[in-house]
Amino acid sequence: MTGMNGDDVTPDERLLAEQAILNFRELNKAGHAAADGTKLNVCERLAVEQGRELTRKMLEASLHEQAPAVEKSSLSASALNQRRRPGRAPAE
Repeated sequence: MTGMNGDDVTPDERLLAEQAILNFRELNKAGHAAADGTKLNVCERLAVEQGRELTRKMLEASLHEQAPAVEKSSLSASALNQRRRPGRAPAE
């Protein structure tokens, strides 16, 4: 895996990377604080919770970034469908 140049990172990517680092730190703290015999369960539960939240944030950021193109495409498709409806003259 190659390193990343900080200049090539978008603000959303930076926030997600920072969240991953914070999650890792929290996971380490939880592991150190967990009683013997419970460390794996404690850390696994926390990792799953963090993973779900991070995945949700990534999905939200990705969809937010794609929204303008999707809206434009949806509007174009809607206009095209309006033109193709039977009984209507095609718009010019």
